[in-house]
Amino acid sequence: MNAEPPIDAAPRINAAPRIPPLSPPYPPATLELLTKMTPPAAPEPLALFRVLAHHPALAEAMRPLGGFLLGRRASLPLRDREVVINRACARCGAEYEWGVHVAAFGAAAGFDAAQHAAIAGDPAGDLGALTVRDRLLVRLVDALHDTGRADDELWLQIESGWDVPQRIELLVLAGWYHAIAYVCTGARVPLEPWAARW
Repeated sequence: MNAEPPIDAAPRINAAPRIPPLSPPYPPATLELLTKMTPPAAPEPLALFRVLAHHPALAEAMRPLGGFLLGRRASLPLRDREVVINRACARCGAEYEWGVHVAAFGAAAGFDAAQHAAIAGDPAGDLGALTVRDRLLVRLVDALHDTGRADDELWLQIESGWDVPQRIELLVLAGWYHAIAYVCTGARVPLEPWAARW
């Protein structure tokens, strides 16, 4: 799946990592942390987790919230979650995290190539490939990214489709993936060979 880079994506002037991911062999405590962070189906710990493992206390503190937002206790349906995550990552220019989510969750969330491209595309671009619900989530993420808030008209539409816990989760999810995107872009986490590219 190749999408056009989002308008907000910064060019990769120097693709060398600013904080290189840890490499094996790992000390026992690092191996234990990476084992807890890595999904069971993953062939190896993700580069992002190996970057975060440079700060074990922070990585350990991040695990519960990240696990909740991607886990079964979260209140948002998979597709809603992935629209928010992928749009937030695209708007921040975080190809690493966008590509991991497209590859790992895109098919299960029911996206096709045109929908991935629309979610990752220019904020003024055509969102016609997306459902009405998807477009509303894209508008919410864009508003939060651009202004830090949603206007009353947009929020009324969000209220009509999501209950209060889900609305809170949408806001936290968008913010959480801004934080993840900042780590990916600021540290220049190297792209996973199996992940999608734009």
